[in-house]
Amino acid sequence: MNRTFKDYALLTLKGMGMGAADVVPGVSGGTIAFITGIYEELINSIKSINLAAIKLLLSFKLAEFWKAINGTFLLSVFIGIGISVFSLAKGLEYLLHHYPILVWSFFFGLIVASAIYVARTIKDWNISTIISGIAGIAIAYAITVLSPAEANTAYWFVFVSGMIAICAMILPGISGSFILVLLGMYKFILGAVGDLNIAVILTFMVGAAIGIITFSNVLSWLLKKYHNLTIAMLAGFMVGSLNKVWPWKKVTETMIDRHGELKTIAEINVLPNSYEQIPGNGEALVGAAIALAVVGFVLIFVVEGIGKKLSK
Repeated sequence: MNRTFKDYALLTLKGMGMGAADVVPGVSGGTIAFITGIYEELINSIKSINLAAIKLLLSFKLAEFWKAINGTFLLSVFIGIGISVFSLAKGLEYLLHHYPILVWSFFFGLIVASAIYVARTIKDWNISTIISGIAGIAIAYAITVLSPAEANTAYWFVFVSGMIAICAMILPGISGSFILVLLGMYKFILGAVGDLNIAVILTFMVGAAIGIITFSNVLSWLLKKYHNLTIAMLAGFMVGSLNKVWPWKKVTETMIDRHGELKTIAEINVLPNSYEQIPGNGEALVGAAIALAVVGFVLIFVVEGIGKKLSK
């Protein structure tokens, strides 16, 4: 595929969208890749980093290697992801701490619209695709109700966390950041990125690289052999993940971790204003949250429309 500089700049912007989503627990970069139209090319390009490609690299056939792995496409997307991850980590950490309801409301709207968008791409709805979608909902929901573990900051566990989280990051609806929350590693990894802890970042990235190359082969095969069933399950993942992203929650169980910090280990979804969120400001907060959810919902279809125009 012949692409211009403008095309690659657009790919970088799409990568930035993926990176921004991947930083937030409950939101998937795979969702952004899907709605911006680069999902299957991304999976197939990552899959192409195999033994044959590595042989080309070791033989110093660099041009052939770069072409075999669709290198400029991958570089453009991953530059965008990197820009967002390193620039937004501190900001999102602050927003999630101080304005959690508003942030989650925005992403709730994003995910609802994304699930609709993905479901619309399935041309042949039948019993099999419906069952696959329901299975996706059940799996994602089950993941969201698991209790988070406590962080293990050993390098081997950072490596394993990278392998597991990256697989979720390229699945629409399954948040890699939320997997890190379940593993107890989200705050540790986010802090390492914000503080530029090179040893931790590199260990995590090596694990992520191995995980994504392995998993992309499985996902690419599923998309080729069982396209509609796979897409239906991915749409189901998005719907099931809404349980985690619901903005209004009430903590039901806490614990003191080994660092002496109070940590939430269980919470339930509640209706707006069913308990005090911000004393004296409940109604204003609900109105702002609903507005941001609508903005998130509309934004998906705006991005879709822009993507179609730029692709022409």
